[in-house]
Amino acid sequence: MAGALAAVLTGCSGGEATKEPEGLTAAEACGGFAKDAPAAAALEAVLGGERFEDDLSKPEKALDRLREDAAAPWADSYRPQPVRYCGLQAADEATQDVRIEVSAVGKGPYLGPELAKSVTSYATGVEAFSSSTLGKLYFTCRLKAPAHPIVVETAVRGPADVEETDLEQRTRLVTLANAAARDVSAKLGCEGDGLVTGVPTRAAKSS
Repeated sequence: MAGALAAVLTGCSGGEATKEPEGLTAAEACGGFAKDAPAAAALEAVLGGERFEDDLSKPEKALDRLREDAAAPWADSYRPQPVRYCGLQAADEATQDVRIEVSAVGKGPYLGPELAKSVTSYATGVEAFSSSTLGKLYFTCRLKAPAHPIVVETAVRGPADVEETDLEQRTRLVTLANAAARDVSAKLGCEGDGLVTGVPTRAAKSS
């Protein structure tokens, strides 16, 4: 009788509640910049999981800074400081993290001949290249007058314990940089950014 009563009570309560997974999905993290399948796959591969914790993301501050830079007069000595657009770490492994910073920069070229030997270049924006721990992408943002056009640098810093020979990691980082740059461009209302969708292809004569 006691066993039957316990079974009835368990049935009424639905048993033990299913625990919700901790952390954010790629579609939820950092404003959803990585909601598209290629970017989500890149983020999950870089951090080794499907759930993430926010780590001091400041997307609105970064966007406001870019708007200010587009409206401000520039001098040769003007060097805006990068602002963290997104910071994420694996929900179950805090030592694995990704940081995305954006800033307005002067005219290029941005990849010198010495550095070109050790990175892979990609065809998106004005210029894009990546090592296995750092990806950088530059795109032009034309805003409505009285603002002037600016070039936006998007830098993605991934985990440091990746072999430099890991070419797939380079593509993942530049895919995240491209996704973040597209998100920034859309929110600023940039025109003519030259950014591709999905996974950027390797540029001709890249390493």
